[in-house]
Amino acid sequence: MDAVDVPERADEVRSLPRTARERARAEITGEILEVARRHLATDGAAGLRLRAIARDLGMVSSALYRYFPSREALLTRLIVDGYDSLGAAVEEEEAALDRSDVAGRFVAVCRAVRAWALHHSNEYALIYGSPVPGYAAPADTIGPASRVSLLLVNILVDAAAAGRLSPSPTGTSVSPDTHGALEPLRPVFPSELPDGLVMTGLMVWTGLFGTVSFELFGQLHNVVGDAPGQREAFFDECIGSWSAQLGLA
Repeated sequence: MDAVDVPERADEVRSLPRTARERARAEITGEILEVARRHLATDGAAGLRLRAIARDLGMVSSALYRYFPSREALLTRLIVDGYDSLGAAVEEEEAALDRSDVAGRFVAVCRAVRAWALHHSNEYALIYGSPVPGYAAPADTIGPASRVSLLLVNILVDAAAAGRLSPSPTGTSVSPDTHGALEPLRPVFPSELPDGLVMTGLMVWTGLFGTVSFELFGQLHNVVGDAPGQREAFFDECIGSWSAQLGLA
């Protein structure tokens, strides 16, 4: 089975600025994004305002609009950058392991997702938190948002090719309604992977990000101890359970 193509990294796609004008624009754009991220920390995505960002930068708002014509355009760039930052961090950890070590690669992906989220909590909240009222993410965000999930799909594909996966707990088939519900995912998974395995992979993916979100957004407070090492131990137990679900343990 062929692995699913992972999108090129953002730093490979975006060419470096060459002219003085391009360099100046890139520098100012970077300053705008840095201030916008600070506003995310204090005001949240719903409270992001271009006028406030321009004021902090000592710019008139009309000047800032030459870089980002709307709040939606700025939000989209922040979201794309967040997904790309997460994707790059996870890809780096996963790529360091031997391709035959499918179990180790899965553990690396899970741990890297959590580590990035804990160190970039505001960006994580932007891409995996509550939807921003009045904002609809454009198609530009789909590729960056898919980077981690495609890594997980490739691990499943490699594990299946190596005969490493145990039978799915849901069996090789699912109900007709579930089959229909999984249709949007079928182009992502090789056709030889049965619906039951696709379903299990989806359950594990939602479990990973759900667990990280619960920890980051305080839902594990007074549920799981927060003494040094306790949250890590809990998360590693979750990874072990997900690995067992997939037959990788």
